Amino acid sequence: MESLAEATSGAIGALLSTTILYPLDTCKTRYQAEGGGSHAKPKYRNLSDVLWEAVSTRQVLSLYQGLGTKNMQSFIAQFVYFYGYSYFKKLYLRKSGSKSIGTNANLVIAAAAGACTALVTQPLDTASSRMQTMAFGKSKGLWETLSEGSWSEAFDGLGISLLLTSNPAIQYTVFDQLKQKLLNDQQRNKTGLESSPEALSAFTAFALGAVSKSIATCLTYPAIRLKVMIQAADPDDDGTKQAQPKCPKTISSMLCSIWKREGLLGFFKGLHAQILKTVLSSALLLMIKEKITKSTWVLMLALRRYILLSRSRLKSA
Repeated sequence: MESLAEATSGAIGALLSTTILYPLDTCKTRYQAEGGGSHAKPKYRNLSDVLWEAVSTRQVLSLYQGLGTKNMQSFIAQFVYFYGYSYFKKLYLRKSGSKSIGTNANLVIAAAAGACTALVTQPLDTASSRMQTMAFGKSKGLWETLSEGSWSEAFDGLGISLLLTSNPAIQYTVFDQLKQKLLNDQQRNKTGLESSPEALSAFTAFALGAVSKSIATCLTYPAIRLKVMIQAADPDDDGTKQAQPKCPKTISSMLCSIWKREGLLGFFKGLHAQILKTVLSSALLLMIKEKITKSTWVLMLALRRYILLSRSRLKSA
């Protein structure tokens, strides 16, 4: 029940944060995806060019194309992740007989939960990226987007997605190290004696979370951009013509494309947008999750009690 409550509140938080920040996510994805096609001249010089294209062509609502698929992917991904993380953690504590979980074990558990999430939601992740990068106003439905290629193409970028499970592991490690250093410094400055460290304030925790997430994003960003480019729609497809056979996008081909067109700095194109979106999304998700976790737990307990009472009445009848 506790795992289910954590998963449900996390999934609802992801649903709301994804919807609120979706136009920013669309602009970010289109900006990151540029460079995988045959166009010699870059279409977008900065993130605002994507927004201006939508405004100038009167396709502002197209910034929401693929929102349904993205919400479905986010909801399922966060549900699977939070449920898997909570389940694996409880399983580890039960098997090991420990009362607490160490940093190394926590990183392994988080990576395992992330891998399960990637395997389950990869087709939806691929479809949402393609829908976001199609020409404004030409986006197709979920089934049509996935059915254009083979079933294996729905899992484009799966290898990189599994590699990117290291992102939260790096984030957690950095956060934990910064937190311990800060608390130890506060403890020495306050008493000069050994005592239990104080908890971080909400603002300090948010700031450390933002810093740790930014560091993790910077370290893994080249893989993030490669994944977006592999999953992106064909830039020469305006959504009106029949899909033509094309060479599959591979990691090596995307690496060569970025290197030839943009050089070393091209691997970090859109990094600022990724950090902005990721930090805002993480902050909103965790804030919403914390606010609704208690309510979700109460509702699930009430639902469980109602089901048990209904079963007892049926048996007595």
